[in-house]
Amino acid sequence: MTDTVIAEPDSTAVRVALWRAMHLEIDAAPPVLDDRIGLLLAAPEEGWRSRGDMDAQRTRTFRASIVARARFIEDLASEQAGSGVGQYVILGAGLDSFAQRRPEVALRIFEIDRPGPQAWKRRRLVELGFGIPDRLRFVPVDFEAGEDWWERLVTAGFDPARPAVVASTGVSLYLTREANAATLRRLAALVPGSTLAMTYLLPMELADPEERPGREMAEAGARASGTPFISMFAPEEMREMARDAGFRDVRTVSAADLAERYFAGRVDGFRPSKSEEILVATT
Repeated sequence: MTDTVIAEPDSTAVRVALWRAMHLEIDAAPPVLDDRIGLLLAAPEEGWRSRGDMDAQRTRTFRASIVARARFIEDLASEQAGSGVGQYVILGAGLDSFAQRRPEVALRIFEIDRPGPQAWKRRRLVELGFGIPDRLRFVPVDFEAGEDWWERLVTAGFDPARPAVVASTGVSLYLTREANAATLRRLAALVPGSTLAMTYLLPMELADPEERPGREMAEAGARASGTPFISMFAPEEMREMARDAGFRDVRTVSAADLAERYFAGRVDGFRPSKSEEILVATT
């Protein structure tokens, strides 16, 4: 077996971490999410705030979506832990820092990601003094080589006989519909009491007209970087897919729902993008 080649994280993962850090630096208090660790991990070059994809005004709604969806899913994971669920799986973990920021939440955390970027993250956590606690399990999966993420997850110590909460953010849009359906079927087979929270992108025709220019720019940038947006879903379509996969209870959380929950009372107009929603499905 050859050693894993350490590779820097995807540009998308870095962008998400930097937007979360920008939220603390430039948006009005109180913060929706307090995450400085992603910035430490990414260690961007000086002047990173002047990058085109960090433009404070142009990225405002997308930045709000990033922190809102993270806060919602972390709240959900904490609530599930309080109800006795002991396992938390993060698909496409990137530079997620829940394990470092929330040590008091009684969950064993499984981060699934590509081997190279995950090896890079492991090294950075050690360099920064966070270490790798036993509650955090890295699950490297070489998707391009056809590795089975479920098999690797179980090998890492995941117990299929116990309920879990599973998070998948910013992943579904890069997968085919068939791959999304297959993932839903796999997760719907989790034992009763398990919960999935998965973000999905609305089709352009359902997006807010004011947001369409930004969406078009984001899609063009994704195509140029070789990671085009592939799958988008209407809310009812996503709920139907989850029900067909075998989930017992299914609901979708809209941007308006997130705004009411986390942004009520703000006078700065900081609100999440209406282009993305969250599927919450339980077995």
